[in-house]
Amino acid sequence: MDAGVYDVVGIGFGPSNLALAIAIEEYNSCRPAPEQIRAVFVEQQDTFGWHRGMLFEDATMQVSFLKDLVTLRNPASGYSFVSYLHAKDRLADFINYKTMYPLRVEFHDYLEWAADRVGEPVLYGHTVTDVVPAAGGALLEVVAAHRGGVLRLSARNVVVAVGLEPSLPAGVEAAERVWHNLDILHRAERFAVERPERFIVVGAGQSAAESVAFLHERYPSAEVCSVFFRYGYSPADDSNFANRIFDPEAVDLYFDAPADVKRMLFDYHRNTNYSVVDGDLIEDLYRRSYREQVLGRRRLRMLNASRLAELRARADGVTAVVEHLPSGEHLTLDADAIVYATGYRPVDAARLLGAAGAHCLRDEEGLLRVGRDYRVRTGEALRAGVYVQGGTEHAHGITSTLLSAVAVRSGEIAASLGAAVADRAGLADEAVRPLVGTAP
Repeated sequence: MDAGVYDVVGIGFGPSNLALAIAIEEYNSCRPAPEQIRAVFVEQQDTFGWHRGMLFEDATMQVSFLKDLVTLRNPASGYSFVSYLHAKDRLADFINYKTMYPLRVEFHDYLEWAADRVGEPVLYGHTVTDVVPAAGGALLEVVAAHRGGVLRLSARNVVVAVGLEPSLPAGVEAAERVWHNLDILHRAERFAVERPERFIVVGAGQSAAESVAFLHERYPSAEVCSVFFRYGYSPADDSNFANRIFDPEAVDLYFDAPADVKRMLFDYHRNTNYSVVDGDLIEDLYRRSYREQVLGRRRLRMLNASRLAELRARADGVTAVVEHLPSGEHLTLDADAIVYATGYRPVDAARLLGAAGAHCLRDEEGLLRVGRDYRVRTGEALRAGVYVQGGTEHAHGITSTLLSAVAVRSGEIAASLGAAVADRAGLADEAVRPLVGTAP
């Protein structure tokens, strides 16, 4: 890797930092060398991958294809989903498909296509182990371990975008037969030669319903038991006006709102994204359940208003005790495996930042203090920039970790980085043009 100081080192290379890499490439393409942002990205995976364990063949995206890596920021970009379709010779076919929601496997292929094309350098197979303030706090040294040893990169800024990590209930640990849904496709491969008799899925959101549907269809001799607190799956609110919570302008309104209004808006609109299920999938599962009831061969069991009271893992399966909350009755189930579709939690960026994390300021609730440009407030001893993509719902609203805002969010971060480059180069502020709507 070239020696010297980078303007930014991106930690993680999922959709968020991929979008940032594209935004930086397009930013640099229409600026002279002194104004350009020098960037490099570090990713612990050996190749690009995004939730591979949930790429069911028939699962669709829950956001419009127009909310891709670039379109809301730059509709003229060559990295759009439409450009991808054109490159794959499927544009006319997709138009005839008459949908706004492509297959998830197709969107993942689009992300891989974009990752392969982007010009900004990406160091795969590198795991960041520390970020150390240097040069009196003006720089950051990013320490990354890889097969060949340790790499150290000097940067004026870092952007942390490592996504979400699986969340399991307290006391539950992943095991050979205890899975988080994130790994369901990989874990379920073992049953290609076995004949499973029963699966248990815990959770009431989209991932839980998709896991139930997948197991029920893939293993036609197995019973699938869905366990959740609610009386039934709740449909996602994707109505026209509610979807405005994902508009770029909504971030400004949310960021500037009083704390109590932020909490109110977040609570009101949780059902646009959290613990909810696509209406078509709910209907599909109900049809399956009713059909089995008519035929007298029930494999799909909805254990609603229930909780998992006890779990014992064995080498060949699990034993679960399910409590029906209204009656207090307990049901003991032996299963080949149990899947926890219990969501994700943001990775604490300060934890990944190591030594630099101690300089990140927090509010009275222990949450990172973040500016509108996603730059973390730091103490006086750290003047280098720390940006985060994700984990800022408290400041920016529900879109903080979502694809819905990734194009505009990455553009705003790139513009913030570009302003600093221009300032160091002694250029006027007006030389740094906004990235929204800028052609490459």
